[in-house]
Amino acid sequence: MAADAIVFLLVIYIPLLSCSDFNADIQALNAFKRSLNDPLGALAGWDPSTPWAPCDWRGIACYNGRVSELRLPRVHLSGTLSPQIANLRMLRKLSLHSNSLNGTIPSSLSKCTLLNSIFLQYNSFSGALPPVISNLTNLLVLNVAGNYLTGEIPSDLPKNLRIIDFSSNSFSGDITKNFSSGSQLQLINLSYNQISGEIPASLGVLQNLQYLWLDFNNLQGTLPSALANCSSLMHLSAEGNAIGGVVPAGIGSLSNLEVVSLSRNNLSGSVPGSLFCNVSDSPPSIRILQLGFNVFTDIGLAESAVCFSVLQLLDIQQNRITGKFPPFWTNISTFTKLDVSGNLFTGSIPDDIKNLWRLEELKMANNSFSGLIPVDIKKCSNLQVLDLEGNLFTGDVPGFLDELKRLKFLSLGGNNFSSSVPLSFGNLTLLESLNLRGNQITGVLPDELMLLRNLSLLNLSGNKFSGPIPASIVNLKQLTVLNLSNNGFTGTIPASFGSLFKLTVLDLSKQNLSGELPSDLLGLPNLQVIALQENKLSGEVPEGLSSLMGLGYLNLSFNLFSGHIPYTFGVLKSLSVLSLSNNYISGSVPPELGNCSALEVLDLRSNSLSGQIPVSLSHLSYLSVLDLGWNNLTGRIPDELSNCSSLNSLLLDSNKLTGQIPANLISISSLMNFNVSNNYLEGEIPVMLGSRFNNQSSFLGNQELCGKPLDRQCEKGGMGNKKNKLILIIAVAASGILLMVSCCCFYIYRFLRWREKVKSRAPSEKKHSPARASSKSSGGRRSRENGGPKLIMFNNKITLAETIEATRQFDEENVLSRTRHGVLFKACYNDGMVLAIRRLPNGSLDENMFRKEAESLGRVKHRNLTVIRGYYAGSPDIRLLVYDYMPNGNLATLLQEASHQDGHVLNWPMRHLIALGIARGLAFLHATSMVHGDVKPQNVLFDADFEAHLSDFGLDKLKAATPAEPSTSTSVGTLGYVSPESTLTGEVTKESDVYSFGIVLLELLTGKRPVMFTQDEDIVKWVKRQLQSGQISELLEPGLLELDPESSEWEEFLLGIKVGLLCTAPVPLDRPTMADIVFMLEGCRVGPDIPSSADPTSHHSPA
Repeated sequence: MAADAIVFLLVIYIPLLSCSDFNADIQALNAFKRSLNDPLGALAGWDPSTPWAPCDWRGIACYNGRVSELRLPRVHLSGTLSPQIANLRMLRKLSLHSNSLNGTIPSSLSKCTLLNSIFLQYNSFSGALPPVISNLTNLLVLNVAGNYLTGEIPSDLPKNLRIIDFSSNSFSGDITKNFSSGSQLQLINLSYNQISGEIPASLGVLQNLQYLWLDFNNLQGTLPSALANCSSLMHLSAEGNAIGGVVPAGIGSLSNLEVVSLSRNNLSGSVPGSLFCNVSDSPPSIRILQLGFNVFTDIGLAESAVCFSVLQLLDIQQNRITGKFPPFWTNISTFTKLDVSGNLFTGSIPDDIKNLWRLEELKMANNSFSGLIPVDIKKCSNLQVLDLEGNLFTGDVPGFLDELKRLKFLSLGGNNFSSSVPLSFGNLTLLESLNLRGNQITGVLPDELMLLRNLSLLNLSGNKFSGPIPASIVNLKQLTVLNLSNNGFTGTIPASFGSLFKLTVLDLSKQNLSGELPSDLLGLPNLQVIALQENKLSGEVPEGLSSLMGLGYLNLSFNLFSGHIPYTFGVLKSLSVLSLSNNYISGSVPPELGNCSALEVLDLRSNSLSGQIPVSLSHLSYLSVLDLGWNNLTGRIPDELSNCSSLNSLLLDSNKLTGQIPANLISISSLMNFNVSNNYLEGEIPVMLGSRFNNQSSFLGNQELCGKPLDRQCEKGGMGNKKNKLILIIAVAASGILLMVSCCCFYIYRFLRWREKVKSRAPSEKKHSPARASSKSSGGRRSRENGGPKLIMFNNKITLAETIEATRQFDEENVLSRTRHGVLFKACYNDGMVLAIRRLPNGSLDENMFRKEAESLGRVKHRNLTVIRGYYAGSPDIRLLVYDYMPNGNLATLLQEASHQDGHVLNWPMRHLIALGIARGLAFLHATSMVHGDVKPQNVLFDADFEAHLSDFGLDKLKAATPAEPSTSTSVGTLGYVSPESTLTGEVTKESDVYSFGIVLLELLTGKRPVMFTQDEDIVKWVKRQLQSGQISELLEPGLLELDPESSEWEEFLLGIKVGLLCTAPVPLDRPTMADIVFMLEGCRVGPDIPSSADPTSHHSPA
């Protein structure tokens, strides 16, 4: 009876126990879920009410009704790993890799004693690895690679581990010697950490170890010879450490070893022959041998040795190996890649190189190989890379290389080749890089080279080429780097360069090129380097260079350039070197150069520059060289230059500078070169500055300068001397005052005479004014009818004299903006009225055509456009347009301010209203068959109520065609906002306007400027990538961070993003019309402050 009772109780108790365990698993999983963010909804189906919960949940596997596996890799989970996961007591496999989990790895995992696999790699875990992990005696795999784990590797690891991957973390300390206790270990990966010390010899007992990866740590000492006992070792890699000594020869005898990678260490002595060839009865096994960037001195195998090897890749570059090319290498027919660059090899390339018929890459650069290139090398028909640069080869450029049809990279630079470029090189149709620099090659540049349509790099610098640069270079559409420097090319720079849209580096320096820079060159969006120094180029420095927003290096020195330095260069935020020295450039140094925040070298020596040294140059914190010598600069040396903390050279000699040398320049600790000679400086040389630069030549030629290192001692300054100076000052001041009074009297006399003449001409000029101007004039302006030439106003009258006075004679302080359509000034009239006056550049239409086009533009009225209120069409030198004044600036400035914490806060409703206003204005233009052509934030202005007004439209019609700019040509907009098709065709359309609007919309919503991206990723690709990866929060500009993902505004924001992506579709016909865009944006947000209409173009401005 007792036995029956026990059986009965067990029958009842076991299901109750299973039910309890079942509930514990569900509770643990729910706790796990609660600690995570799940943007993709991977855990949305975790419902306890399902029939087989939790065993039918995504990522869960069960055994005997208990959770045995938790597998949720690559589902974008973020958050922390709940310690309650330890309640899954039957868990055998935990796989959460490739997510965004953070925090520490919970030590409670040690309670899951059945765990055999942990995969937590590629997350953001931090802290130390829990030591209690040693309690997991069943653990076979532990992978925590690619996290932010720190501390030392636990000294006591589970005994049964097969695989350990701790790579790409921040572990430190020594390699634990207790690895030897894990006799079952097959893989150890500790690469990319901060582990120091030596490789322990105790690793030699790991008979099952197949992979040992220790790359890029701080390991020192030597390679332990005990590693030769790891009989199963297949892959040994310890690249990028500080390991020294010799390589133990026994390592080469490991019969299973296939890969040895020991590059970038301090290994020395001979390379053991056993690494190349078999030295025992066992067959050779090493296929990849990488020993580059060490200090090996020779090959430890006799030249006559017979070598049986299966080596496929040998890399011993950048060592100190001497002697000839080892003959036994030519018998290793399995070679596919051989790199012996950067050693001390001598002699010729053996003819038996032809035996290496599998060879794909042969790199022998920077040695002392000499003689002729053997003809039989053409039998290496699989060669794709042949690099023989920097040797002593002679003879003609080998034309037989054209038989290497698979060649993609050919470098013969830095040798002594002569003759001309073989025409047969045009047959190397797969060639992507051709380097023939630094030889003695002569002749013209053959058109046959222009058949290499895959060529991305062409370097022919430092030869003796002559003749013009062929226009057929336009065929090399894939070119990114073109270097023809230091030759004898003549003629002009071909305009066809403007078709090389992928070009990033253009070096045509040290030639005999002449003429002006072709305007086509200024449309290459990827240009980063322009080197044109030491030619005979002329004309003005093109302002269009400022459209190359990625430009980092510009050198136009030693040419014949004239004119001014364009102030627009100040927008080049990537520019690090600007050299315009030894030209004929005049004008002042633009203060805007102080905005070139990356500038390191500013060299303007030997020009005709005048004016003062801009104080704004002191903002250039990276500036290393400032050379303004041999100009006509005046004024003082700014004290603020001491803020240029990186300055190495400050050269201001041979100018007309006055005042004293700032003593605080001594605070620039990096300053090594200093020269202020031949100026009008005065006073005592600062003592510490004179001590550091104690060469008199740095200060000579300043008559009033004294103190060391000059021989002229500073006077003590007695009473008699002071009195004489005082008398001199008074005399000079009196003379100046007398001269000033005389000038004022003369100016008043001339002004009165001018007014009399103007009054006498006023009636006749009034007859020529259009009837519209008088019929719509307001009575309040009667007093101005005789005040000089009049502006044609559509509602009132303003005279030219009043406008000149209102703009303070078009003073620089009244400038609101500058564009290719002229300068916009703020005009404050005496009666309190404020307008905006655009002064158009010279070269406008004749008077009648100008009047016609201006009045036509005056009829284009909409509440979201800047409406023309009047114009002046008098002298061709002064053509004016009158607009309403927009007191709240432009969108570019507003977005820049909004990006700072103390700037304007632009919430979603405000951004939506701005986008809708721009869209309505542009839709109205398109409805009137007008194309804007340059939609960008700078052309969106705000009135007093912060309503958006689109500006700068229709102004191309007011500009006369010139030979350099045919009347059929038109601007294609601004870099970053221009559509791809406009960049290629040079034409603007309604579709290209839509693209530009889409870029502006994405910038408005994300706060990311198009110029912030590289050539590989633009703002459109970046937005798409964030959406595809689920990182939607990355799209939020600071003013939108408060958006609630559950709110309607969040959905409205995403709809706005989608509208921006629709507008930027690659195919123009796939883009919506502006009318459709207005409709979509109105649908994004519905409220009393958002007027909606069926016709988005119906919102006219009042006349």
